[in-house]
Amino acid sequence: MTIQQIKQRFGIIGTSPLLDRAIDIAMQVAPTDLSVLITGESGTGKEVMPQIIHQLSHRKHGKYIAVNCGAIPAGTIDSELFGHEKGAFTGAHDSRKGYFEVANGGTIFLDEVAELPMETQVRLLRVLETGEYIRVGSSKVQKTDVRIVAATNVDIPEAIKKHRFREDLYYRLNTVPIRIPALRERKEDIHLLFRKFAADFAAKYRMPVIQLTPDAIELLEKYRWPGNIRQLKNVAEQISVIEKSRTIDAQTLMKYLPDFNESNLPVLYDENSAEGMNERDLLYKVLFDLKQDVTELKKLVFGIIQNNVNPADIENNREMAQSIKHLYLNAPAPTNDAISAAGVSVIPDVITKTHGAGNPTPTVEVEETLSLAEKEKELIKKALEKYRGKRKDAAKELGISERTLYRKIKEYNIKA
Repeated sequence: MTIQQIKQRFGIIGTSPLLDRAIDIAMQVAPTDLSVLITGESGTGKEVMPQIIHQLSHRKHGKYIAVNCGAIPAGTIDSELFGHEKGAFTGAHDSRKGYFEVANGGTIFLDEVAELPMETQVRLLRVLETGEYIRVGSSKVQKTDVRIVAATNVDIPEAIKKHRFREDLYYRLNTVPIRIPALRERKEDIHLLFRKFAADFAAKYRMPVIQLTPDAIELLEKYRWPGNIRQLKNVAEQISVIEKSRTIDAQTLMKYLPDFNESNLPVLYDENSAEGMNERDLLYKVLFDLKQDVTELKKLVFGIIQNNVNPADIENNREMAQSIKHLYLNAPAPTNDAISAAGVSVIPDVITKTHGAGNPTPTVEVEETLSLAEKEKELIKKALEKYRGKRKDAAKELGISERTLYRKIKEYNIKA
Protein backbone atom coordinates (compact mmCIF):
# COMPACT_ATOMS: atom_id res chain seq x y z
CA MET A 1 0.00 0.00 0.00
CA THR A 2 1.35 3.42 -0.98
CA ILE A 3 1.36 6.64 1.02
CA GLN A 4 -1.26 8.07 -1.34
CA GLN A 5 -3.53 5.08 -0.77
CA ILE A 6 -3.13 5.51 2.99
CA LYS A 7 -4.14 9.17 2.68
CA GLN A 8 -7.25 8.26 0.72
CA ARG A 9 -8.23 5.49 3.12
CA PHE A 10 -7.87 7.57 6.27
CA GLY A 11 -8.93 10.93 4.84
CA ILE A 12 -5.55 12.59 5.20
CA ILE A 13 -5.09 15.78 3.16
CA GLY A 14 -1.69 17.21 2.28
CA THR A 15 1.44 16.86 0.19
CA SER A 16 4.02 18.00 2.74
CA PRO A 17 7.22 15.89 2.80
CA LEU A 18 7.15 16.04 6.62
CA LEU A 19 3.65 14.57 6.67
CA ASP A 20 4.63 11.89 4.15
CA ARG A 21 7.62 10.99 6.31
CA ALA A 22 5.40 10.49 9.38
CA ILE A 23 2.99 8.27 7.39
CA ASP A 24 5.90 6.28 5.96
CA ILE A 25 7.29 5.55 9.45
CA ALA A 26 3.81 4.47 10.63
CA MET A 27 3.53 2.07 7.67
CA GLN A 28 6.96 0.56 8.35
CA VAL A 29 6.42 0.05 12.08
CA ALA A 30 2.83 -1.25 11.78
CA PRO A 31 3.70 -4.95 11.10
CA THR A 32 5.85 -5.08 14.25
CA ASP A 33 4.79 -5.00 17.90
CA LEU A 34 7.11 -2.13 18.82
CA SER A 35 5.79 0.65 21.05
CA VAL A 36 5.34 3.98 19.29
CA LEU A 37 5.37 7.51 20.71
CA ILE A 38 3.68 10.17 18.60
CA THR A 39 4.61 13.78 19.33
CA GLY A 40 3.34 17.06 17.96
CA GLU A 41 1.42 20.16 18.92
CA SER A 42 -2.22 20.09 19.92
CA GLY A 43 -4.55 20.03 16.93
CA THR A 44 -2.12 18.47 14.42
CA GLY A 45 -4.08 15.22 14.02
CA LYS A 46 -1.96 12.80 16.07
CA GLU A 47 -4.96 10.48 16.58
CA VAL A 48 -4.85 9.32 12.92
CA MET A 49 -1.43 7.64 13.19
CA PRO A 50 -2.46 4.98 15.77
CA GLN A 51 -5.37 4.00 13.52
CA ILE A 52 -2.99 3.57 10.57
CA ILE A 53 -0.64 1.47 12.70
CA HIS A 54 -3.48 -0.72 14.01
CA GLN A 55 -5.18 -1.26 10.63
CA LEU A 56 -1.92 -2.23 8.91
CA SER A 57 -0.85 -4.63 11.69
CA HIS A 58 -1.67 -8.28 12.33
CA ARG A 59 -3.85 -7.02 15.20
CA LYS A 60 -6.32 -5.30 12.88
CA HIS A 61 -9.06 -7.79 13.77
CA GLY A 62 -8.50 -7.20 17.47
CA LYS A 63 -9.84 -4.40 19.65
CA TYR A 64 -8.66 -0.82 19.15
CA ILE A 65 -9.23 1.36 22.21
CA ALA A 66 -8.33 5.06 22.40
CA VAL A 67 -7.89 6.44 25.92
CA ASN A 68 -7.53 10.14 26.72
CA CYS A 69 -5.35 9.97 29.83
CA GLY A 70 -5.85 13.66 30.56
CA ALA A 71 -9.65 13.29 30.73
CA ILE A 72 -9.73 10.55 33.40
CA PRO A 73 -9.43 11.62 37.07
CA ALA A 74 -6.23 10.48 38.79
CA GLY A 75 -8.25 8.51 41.36
CA THR A 76 -9.90 6.28 38.76
CA ILE A 77 -7.29 5.98 36.01
CA ASP A 78 -5.84 2.72 37.42
CA SER A 79 -9.30 1.18 37.56
CA GLU A 80 -10.03 2.26 33.97
CA LEU A 81 -6.80 0.86 32.60
CA PHE A 82 -6.31 -2.28 34.69
CA GLY A 83 -9.78 -3.01 36.10
CA HIS A 84 -10.82 -3.55 39.72
CA GLU A 85 -12.29 -6.16 42.03
CA LYS A 86 -15.59 -5.90 43.86
CA GLY A 87 -15.20 -3.82 47.02
CA ALA A 88 -11.77 -2.49 45.99
CA PHE A 89 -12.95 1.05 46.80
CA THR A 90 -16.12 2.93 47.62
CA GLY A 91 -18.62 2.43 44.82
CA ALA A 92 -16.96 -0.71 43.43
CA HIS A 93 -20.10 -2.85 43.65
CA ASP A 94 -18.93 -5.30 40.99
CA SER A 95 -15.71 -6.48 39.42
CA ARG A 96 -14.77 -4.65 36.23
CA LYS A 97 -12.41 -5.37 33.37
CA GLY A 98 -9.87 -2.71 32.46
CA TYR A 99 -8.88 -1.56 28.98
CA PHE A 100 -5.78 -3.76 28.96
CA GLU A 101 -7.93 -6.82 29.58
CA VAL A 102 -10.61 -5.85 27.06
CA ALA A 103 -8.06 -4.99 24.34
CA ASN A 104 -6.08 -8.22 24.74
CA GLY A 105 -4.75 -9.09 21.30
CA GLY A 106 -5.40 -5.58 20.00
CA THR A 107 -4.06 -2.04 20.31
CA ILE A 108 -4.42 0.65 22.97
CA PHE A 109 -3.84 4.29 22.07
CA LEU A 110 -2.86 6.34 25.12
CA ASP A 111 -3.45 9.97 24.18
CA GLU A 112 -1.99 12.68 26.46
CA VAL A 113 0.19 10.01 28.07
CA ALA A 114 2.26 12.64 29.89
CA GLU A 115 -0.79 13.37 32.07
CA LEU A 116 -0.64 9.95 33.74
CA PRO A 117 0.06 10.03 37.52
CA MET A 118 3.45 8.68 38.58
CA GLU A 119 1.87 5.64 40.27
CA THR A 120 0.08 4.69 37.06
CA GLN A 121 3.30 5.16 35.10
CA VAL A 122 4.89 2.42 37.22
CA ARG A 123 2.03 0.04 36.40
CA LEU A 124 2.23 0.90 32.72
CA LEU A 125 5.98 0.27 32.67
CA ARG A 126 5.37 -3.23 34.03
CA VAL A 127 2.85 -3.94 31.26
CA LEU A 128 5.33 -2.79 28.64
CA GLU A 129 8.17 -4.89 30.04
CA THR A 130 6.41 -8.12 31.05
CA GLY A 131 2.81 -7.89 29.79
CA GLU A 132 1.64 -8.30 33.41
CA TYR A 133 -0.76 -6.20 35.45
CA ILE A 134 -2.84 -6.48 38.62
CA ARG A 135 -6.41 -5.31 39.02
CA VAL A 136 -7.07 -2.68 41.69
CA GLY A 137 -7.93 -4.52 44.92
CA SER A 138 -6.51 -7.84 43.72
CA SER A 139 -3.27 -9.72 44.27
CA LYS A 140 -3.59 -11.96 41.22
CA VAL A 141 -1.19 -11.23 38.38
CA GLN A 142 -2.81 -11.26 34.93
CA LYS A 143 -1.25 -11.28 31.47
CA THR A 144 -2.17 -9.25 28.43
CA ASP A 145 -0.92 -9.06 24.86
CA VAL A 146 -1.54 -5.45 23.85
CA ARG A 147 0.30 -3.15 21.48
CA ILE A 148 0.70 0.33 22.99
CA VAL A 149 0.79 3.51 20.93
CA ALA A 150 1.10 6.74 22.94
CA ALA A 151 0.86 10.41 22.03
CA THR A 152 1.64 13.69 23.72
CA ASN A 153 2.10 17.40 23.01
CA VAL A 154 4.30 17.79 26.09
CA ASP A 155 8.10 18.05 26.05
CA ILE A 156 8.69 14.76 27.88
CA PRO A 157 12.48 15.22 28.39
CA GLU A 158 11.63 18.47 30.17
CA ALA A 159 8.92 16.70 32.19
CA ILE A 160 11.52 14.11 33.20
CA LYS A 161 13.80 16.87 34.52
CA LYS A 162 10.90 18.18 36.60
CA HIS A 163 10.17 14.65 37.91
CA ARG A 164 6.75 14.54 36.29
CA PHE A 165 7.48 11.61 33.99
CA ARG A 166 9.55 8.47 34.46
CA GLU A 167 12.64 8.30 32.30
CA ASP A 168 12.51 4.49 31.99
CA LEU A 169 8.90 4.65 30.81
CA TYR A 170 9.82 7.27 28.23
CA TYR A 171 12.46 5.04 26.66
CA ARG A 172 10.06 2.07 26.63
CA LEU A 173 7.34 4.11 24.90
CA ASN A 174 9.72 5.90 22.56
CA THR A 175 10.98 2.77 20.80
CA VAL A 176 9.83 4.30 17.52
CA PRO A 177 9.14 8.07 17.56
CA ILE A 178 6.79 9.68 15.04
CA ARG A 179 6.57 13.46 14.91
CA ILE A 180 3.54 15.12 13.36
CA PRO A 181 4.49 18.51 11.84
CA ALA A 182 2.70 21.69 12.90
CA LEU A 183 0.45 23.31 10.31
CA ARG A 184 2.84 26.27 9.85
CA GLU A 185 5.45 23.73 8.66
CA ARG A 186 3.00 22.52 6.00
CA LYS A 187 2.26 25.81 4.23
CA GLU A 188 1.56 24.00 0.98
CA ASP A 189 -1.27 22.11 2.69
CA ILE A 190 -3.05 25.02 4.41
CA HIS A 191 -5.18 26.11 1.47
CA LEU A 192 -5.96 22.48 0.54
CA LEU A 193 -7.26 21.84 4.04
CA PHE A 194 -9.23 25.09 4.10
CA ARG A 195 -10.95 24.22 0.80
CA LYS A 196 -11.85 20.76 2.12
CA PHE A 197 -13.35 22.21 5.31
CA ALA A 198 -15.19 24.91 3.36
CA ALA A 199 -16.72 22.29 1.06
CA ASP A 200 -17.74 20.13 4.03
CA PHE A 201 -19.45 23.02 5.81
CA ALA A 202 -21.15 24.17 2.62
CA ALA A 203 -22.71 20.72 2.29
CA LYS A 204 -23.55 20.57 6.00
CA TYR A 205 -25.29 23.95 6.11
CA ARG A 206 -26.60 23.79 2.52
CA MET A 207 -25.00 26.92 1.19
CA PRO A 208 -22.53 27.84 -1.58
CA VAL A 209 -18.85 27.12 -0.96
CA ILE A 210 -16.73 30.08 0.08
CA GLN A 211 -13.77 31.02 -2.13
CA LEU A 212 -10.58 32.86 -1.14
CA THR A 213 -8.99 35.62 -3.19
CA PRO A 214 -5.22 35.40 -3.89
CA ASP A 215 -4.40 37.93 -1.14
CA ALA A 216 -6.53 35.94 1.33
CA ILE A 217 -4.68 32.73 0.40
CA GLU A 218 -1.37 34.50 1.00
CA LEU A 219 -2.59 35.71 4.39
CA LEU A 220 -3.83 32.22 5.23
CA GLU A 221 -0.38 30.76 4.57
CA LYS A 222 1.50 33.46 6.49
CA TYR A 223 -0.50 32.98 9.68
CA ARG A 224 1.17 30.80 12.33
CA TRP A 225 -1.93 28.75 13.27
CA PRO A 226 -1.12 28.09 16.94
CA GLY A 227 -4.20 25.85 17.11
CA ASN A 228 -3.12 24.00 13.95
CA ILE A 229 -5.70 22.04 11.92
CA ARG A 230 -8.34 22.32 14.64
CA GLN A 231 -8.11 26.13 14.52
CA LEU A 232 -8.14 26.20 10.71
CA LYS A 233 -11.30 24.11 10.67
CA ASN A 234 -12.90 26.42 13.22
CA VAL A 235 -12.10 29.51 11.13
CA ALA A 236 -13.47 27.87 7.98
CA GLU A 237 -16.73 27.07 9.76
CA GLN A 238 -17.09 30.58 11.20
CA ILE A 239 -16.57 32.22 7.80
CA SER A 240 -18.91 29.76 6.08
CA VAL A 241 -21.73 30.56 8.49
CA ILE A 242 -21.23 34.27 9.17
CA GLU A 243 -20.11 35.84 5.89
CA LYS A 244 -22.83 36.57 3.32
CA SER A 245 -20.38 37.04 0.47
CA ARG A 246 -19.01 33.75 -0.83
CA THR A 247 -15.76 35.42 -1.95
CA ILE A 248 -13.45 36.16 0.95
CA ASP A 249 -10.61 38.68 0.63
CA ALA A 250 -7.68 39.30 2.98
CA GLN A 251 -9.43 42.13 4.81
CA THR A 252 -12.41 39.92 5.63
CA LEU A 253 -10.20 36.99 6.61
CA MET A 254 -8.19 39.24 8.93
CA LYS A 255 -11.28 39.66 11.13
CA TYR A 256 -11.04 35.98 12.01
CA LEU A 257 -7.30 36.19 12.71
CA PRO A 258 -7.17 39.05 15.26
CA ASP A 259 -3.69 38.16 16.54
CA PHE A 260 -2.11 37.83 13.10
CA ASN A 261 0.59 40.48 13.65
CA GLU A 262 1.68 39.05 16.98
CA SER A 263 1.64 35.47 15.73
CA ASN A 264 3.68 36.15 12.62
CA LEU A 265 6.95 36.76 14.49
CA PRO A 266 9.91 34.47 13.74
CA VAL A 267 9.94 31.45 16.02
CA LEU A 268 12.46 29.01 17.34
CA TYR A 269 11.48 25.43 16.78
CA ASP A 270 12.36 22.39 18.81
CA GLU A 271 11.22 19.30 16.93
CA ASN A 272 10.93 17.27 20.14
CA SER A 273 8.88 19.83 22.05
CA ALA A 274 5.46 21.26 21.51
CA GLU A 275 4.86 22.83 24.86
CA GLY A 276 8.50 23.86 25.14
CA MET A 277 8.32 25.50 21.77
CA ASN A 278 5.35 27.60 22.84
CA GLU A 279 7.31 28.86 25.85
CA ARG A 280 10.23 29.70 23.58
CA ASP A 281 7.89 31.62 21.31
CA LEU A 282 6.94 33.76 24.29
CA LEU A 283 10.58 34.16 25.34
CA TYR A 284 11.61 35.17 21.83
CA LYS A 285 8.75 37.64 21.64
CA VAL A 286 9.94 39.38 24.83
CA LEU A 287 13.54 39.62 23.64
CA PHE A 288 12.51 40.66 20.13
CA ASP A 289 10.56 43.64 21.49
CA LEU A 290 13.39 44.62 23.85
CA LYS A 291 15.92 44.42 21.05
CA GLN A 292 13.86 46.82 18.91
CA ASP A 293 13.55 49.30 21.79
CA VAL A 294 17.29 49.24 22.48
CA THR A 295 18.07 49.73 18.80
CA GLU A 296 15.89 52.82 18.68
CA LEU A 297 17.52 54.18 21.83
CA LYS A 298 21.00 53.61 20.41
CA LYS A 299 20.08 55.55 17.28
CA LEU A 300 18.90 58.43 19.45
CA VAL A 301 22.08 58.47 21.56
CA PHE A 302 24.42 58.30 18.57
CA GLY A 303 22.44 61.09 16.96
CA ILE A 304 23.07 63.24 20.02
CA ILE A 305 26.79 62.41 19.84
CA GLN A 306 26.97 63.53 16.23
CA ASN A 307 24.78 66.60 16.89
CA ASN A 308 22.45 65.69 14.09
CA VAL A 309 19.29 65.01 16.08
CA ASN A 310 16.48 67.53 16.12
CA PRO A 311 15.59 68.65 19.72
CA ALA A 312 11.96 67.83 18.95
CA ASP A 313 12.94 64.24 18.19
CA ILE A 314 14.77 64.02 21.52
CA GLU A 315 11.68 65.29 23.32
CA ASN A 316 9.45 62.82 21.48
CA ASN A 317 11.68 59.93 22.48
CA ARG A 318 12.36 61.11 26.04
CA GLU A 319 9.59 58.98 27.52
CA MET A 320 10.77 55.89 25.72
CA ALA A 321 14.38 56.49 26.78
CA GLN A 322 13.42 56.92 30.43
CA SER A 323 11.27 53.80 30.46
CA ILE A 324 13.96 51.69 28.82
CA LYS A 325 16.59 53.07 31.18
CA HIS A 326 14.48 52.12 34.14
CA LEU A 327 13.75 48.71 32.65
CA TYR A 328 17.36 47.74 32.10
CA LEU A 329 18.88 49.23 35.23
CA ASN A 330 16.38 47.40 37.44
CA ALA A 331 16.30 44.07 35.61
CA PRO A 332 17.60 41.04 37.58
CA ALA A 333 19.74 38.49 35.80
CA PRO A 334 18.22 35.61 33.87
CA THR A 335 19.95 32.25 33.72
CA ASN A 336 22.45 31.64 30.94
CA ASP A 337 20.45 28.55 29.93
CA ALA A 338 17.35 30.66 29.34
CA ILE A 339 19.23 33.10 27.10
CA SER A 340 20.90 30.28 25.13
CA ALA A 341 17.58 28.42 24.80
CA ALA A 342 16.07 31.47 23.16
CA GLY A 343 18.95 31.70 20.69
CA VAL A 344 19.06 35.49 20.99
CA SER A 345 22.06 37.71 21.75
CA VAL A 346 21.55 40.27 24.49
CA ILE A 347 22.41 43.73 23.14
CA PRO A 348 24.36 46.07 25.47
CA ASP A 349 22.29 48.92 26.85
CA VAL A 350 23.26 52.47 25.88
CA ILE A 351 22.16 55.20 28.29
CA THR A 352 22.88 58.94 28.36
CA LYS A 353 23.71 60.84 31.52
CA THR A 354 23.49 64.62 31.94
CA HIS A 355 26.40 66.54 33.43
CA GLY A 356 26.78 70.21 34.25
CA ALA A 357 24.30 72.64 32.76
CA GLY A 358 22.16 70.10 31.02
CA ASN A 359 24.64 69.17 28.29
CA PRO A 360 24.23 65.52 27.57
CA THR A 361 27.47 63.59 27.84
CA PRO A 362 26.97 60.20 26.34
CA THR A 363 28.35 57.24 28.24
CA VAL A 364 27.90 53.59 27.54
CA GLU A 365 26.78 51.29 30.31
CA VAL A 366 26.68 47.61 29.46
CA GLU A 367 23.95 45.59 31.14
CA GLU A 368 24.95 41.97 30.74
CA THR A 369 21.59 40.51 31.72
CA LEU A 370 17.88 40.89 31.08
CA SER A 371 15.07 39.68 33.34
CA LEU A 372 13.23 37.21 31.16
CA ALA A 373 11.02 36.02 34.01
CA GLU A 374 9.82 39.53 34.84
CA LYS A 375 9.07 40.35 31.21
CA GLU A 376 7.24 37.08 30.77
CA LYS A 377 5.24 37.77 33.93
CA GLU A 378 4.44 41.29 32.70
CA LEU A 379 3.22 39.98 29.32
CA ILE A 380 0.99 37.40 31.00
CA LYS A 381 -0.52 40.08 33.25
CA LYS A 382 -1.21 42.35 30.30
CA ALA A 383 -2.85 39.55 28.34
CA LEU A 384 -5.07 38.64 31.30
CA GLU A 385 -6.04 42.27 31.79
CA LYS A 386 -6.77 42.68 28.08
CA TYR A 387 -9.17 39.74 28.07
CA ARG A 388 -10.55 40.44 31.59
CA GLY A 389 -9.17 37.26 33.10
CA LYS A 390 -10.29 34.92 30.30
CA ARG A 391 -7.38 32.52 30.27
CA LYS A 392 -8.28 30.80 27.02
CA ASP A 393 -8.15 34.08 25.11
CA ALA A 394 -5.03 35.21 26.97
CA ALA A 395 -3.23 31.97 26.12
CA LYS A 396 -4.16 32.38 22.48
CA GLU A 397 -2.86 35.97 22.50
CA LEU A 398 0.45 34.86 24.03
CA GLY A 399 0.80 31.93 21.62
CA ILE A 400 1.01 29.30 24.38
CA SER A 401 -1.23 26.47 25.50
CA GLU A 402 -3.79 26.96 28.27
CA ARG A 403 -1.96 24.36 30.36
CA THR A 404 1.27 26.33 30.07
CA LEU A 405 -0.54 29.55 31.00
CA TYR A 406 -2.08 27.94 34.10
CA ARG A 407 1.34 26.73 35.18
CA LYS A 408 2.92 30.15 34.63
CA ILE A 409 0.15 31.87 36.61
CA LYS A 410 0.79 29.51 39.51
CA GLU A 411 4.57 29.79 39.17
CA TYR A 412 4.55 33.61 39.21
CA ASN A 413 1.69 33.78 41.73
CA ILE A 414 -0.37 35.99 39.41
CA LYS A 415 -3.82 36.85 40.65
CA ALA A 416 -6.11 36.40 37.65
